[in-house]
Amino acid sequence: MMKMIWVSLWLIVAAAMVSAHEVRPAIGDLEVAEGQVEITLTLNGEALVADVSLDGIDNTDALDASEEVDRLRALEPDALRAELEPRMADFIQNLTVTAGGMSVDLTATQIDVSEVGNTELPRDTVLNLSGPLPDGAATISLTWPAAYGALVLRQQGVEEPYTGYLEAGQSSGDIQLGGGDEASGLSTFATYIPVGFDHILPKGLDHILFVLGLFFLSTRFTPLLWQVTSFTLAHTVTLAMAVLGIVSVPGSIVEPLIAASIVYVAVENILSDKLNRWRPFIIFGFGLLHGLGFASVLGEFGLPDGQVVPALIGFNIGVELGQLTVIAIAFILVWYAIRVDRGEADVAPAQGLYGVLAVVFVGLGFAMNTSGFQDVMGASAMVFFWPLAALSVLCAVSATLVDQLDAYRRYVAVPASAAIALVGAYWFVERVFL
Repeated sequence: MMKMIWVSLWLIVAAAMVSAHEVRPAIGDLEVAEGQVEITLTLNGEALVADVSLDGIDNTDALDASEEVDRLRALEPDALRAELEPRMADFIQNLTVTAGGMSVDLTATQIDVSEVGNTELPRDTVLNLSGPLPDGAATISLTWPAAYGALVLRQQGVEEPYTGYLEAGQSSGDIQLGGGDEASGLSTFATYIPVGFDHILPKGLDHILFVLGLFFLSTRFTPLLWQVTSFTLAHTVTLAMAVLGIVSVPGSIVEPLIAASIVYVAVENILSDKLNRWRPFIIFGFGLLHGLGFASVLGEFGLPDGQVVPALIGFNIGVELGQLTVIAIAFILVWYAIRVDRGEADVAPAQGLYGVLAVVFVGLGFAMNTSGFQDVMGASAMVFFWPLAALSVLCAVSATLVDQLDAYRRYVAVPASAAIALVGAYWFVERVFL
């Protein structure tokens, strides 16, 4: 029986250790000055050279050409620039820019490639495009090809500028050259809610594991409430401070400390099942770190001038909804095992339920492991479903051995916390030394 538990533990760890070959949205700055359209694009040059589609992709490991992308990430700037230049004509042809209903004839005026850094992380390539503005044009429109992923488009040099998030081949629609297309506060608020949610589910695996670490401390609601409240208050404070430019901490410091916070909460779960008086304060401190991590995402998207507060509130609400969804999924899955442990439900139905769930989750991992699923979720179906299968097996073991003291804690909370701690430790080492 213990062998089954450790196999389940291994499945959780193996599924969670996904390489962090992150894909970020491209950033486009659009400006019209002295009769010229100037577009500055900050994007993933390696994907452009490899001629792969980033539509719906969050991680380049999901690409068939992932090895080619990794090779390109290791190239020196001049070498990558040399491979980019022959592809500029096709790139510009696929990028549709019109002004006053007439096509804008763009050319690439400059290509800047960042130095080689951590090849596990994306590096920026900056393309400067320029073209003459057609006579009499009062509006401009840009359509971003779906194959290039998502684009945050920002108008520069005008009052009340346009800011938009384009994906799946979307068009910006007509943008007034003189400004005035700034989104309303309500529209901005609504736009940034899904951005925050998406950063938790499915993209925020480190934040997911931290929240699960809070969840697995105790089966009682009060400890969870204290921890989540402390965490929410803390990351709200630093998220706001970072976005407003009051505080700035490099990601090279923040990301390893976030991994360390995961290890701490998980290890404490193993050592104690009670909410120690100092834990909410420690969680508050870790929440400050996670807020800085959330701020880096908003930094990638940019915040519309004049609508910083609605965007910030919307993003934060999206993050909270994502965290609550993680807790809800975990609670629904372990709820029957907790009832059995409390003597409120029978063993046999629990064994049957969790046996079926384990088989279903494993089957879904195989059946839905398609390119379409990877395009939407950014990782294979096994990464999402097999940890749920492993947790179902742990719940089945807990129900079977319910006659032992604290069966749920011994066979569910502790092994799950151990898996979370191992993943956090791996990430800490990776982010500091690899």
